[in-house]
Amino acid sequence: MTSTLYQQIQQLYDASSGLWEQVWGEHMHHGYYGPDGNLKKERRQAQIDLIEELLFWARVPTAAGLSEPYRILDVGCGIGGSTLYLTEKFGSIAQNNLKSDDGVDRDFSRSSEPNQKGDRVTATGITLSPVQANRAKERAKIAGLESNVNFLVADALNMPFPDESFDLVWSLESGEHMPDKIKFLQECCRVLKPGGTLILATWCHRPLGETAGELTDAERKELAEIYRVYALPYVISLPEYEEIVRSLPLTSIRSADWSKAVAPFWDVVIDSALTPSAIWGLLTSGWTTIQAALALGLMSRGYESGLIRFGLICAVK
Repeated sequence: MTSTLYQQIQQLYDASSGLWEQVWGEHMHHGYYGPDGNLKKERRQAQIDLIEELLFWARVPTAAGLSEPYRILDVGCGIGGSTLYLTEKFGSIAQNNLKSDDGVDRDFSRSSEPNQKGDRVTATGITLSPVQANRAKERAKIAGLESNVNFLVADALNMPFPDESFDLVWSLESGEHMPDKIKFLQECCRVLKPGGTLILATWCHRPLGETAGELTDAERKELAEIYRVYALPYVISLPEYEEIVRSLPLTSIRSADWSKAVAPFWDVVIDSALTPSAIWGLLTSGWTTIQAALALGLMSRGYESGLIRFGLICAVK
């Protein structure tokens, strides 16, 4: 990752993560509003529902298939929202499975809300932001999970882990920041154990080709503005991601476009940014965060026009 882009991403999240947590909480990703995006939900619940729906869609193995210990990698972990949620959820299921002798196969994605902590599940989160990593560690301690999780400042294109280290590699809205999508997915595959699952959810642009046509000058201009304010090198289409994944030693590859399901998120974010506390927080958080807030409408319009897409990939090594 180039030093300039590295610094831009770090500065963006160092500056904005505190305000985001204050206004929105620990989950720094889209929410899920039903397949057609027409369900009304409390905003944090919509974000949790996205995690649950991703696990269900990706057919993450049942608790009976857990290895000991089960290791999770969260690539682009933010302040640890998904990392801690997955650790608690899988830890609870693993613990219940350990205690049970009834032979029942329990499904990760449809189990009850996490409420127990199991030592059989560990997780690592990586981010480019020291502010995020430190806050994630604080939140892990508050949750009583400091012995189960670890947060590092690390480059996803050169991960500091041995080959075949993790049972689940989870990347929720970080692929768009990667300047080399091929290298990024190669690294995700490298650190994944045989039989492990990769789940990728990322911003994309619309598909290209004979039917859809190439990007227009207006679309390129709109994307360039999104890249500028959100520290993105570029995004690619979901079919392009599929092509990369199919070149890797991965099987059971599936993809989906959940743009409709998540599109309402940006209008909800815009509404939340208009409260007095959010406005004051913006004014005191610096120009980088202010620019990102002013560009919220770009994302909303991008989904409305179909230029911006929310793409999913899952695969097994």
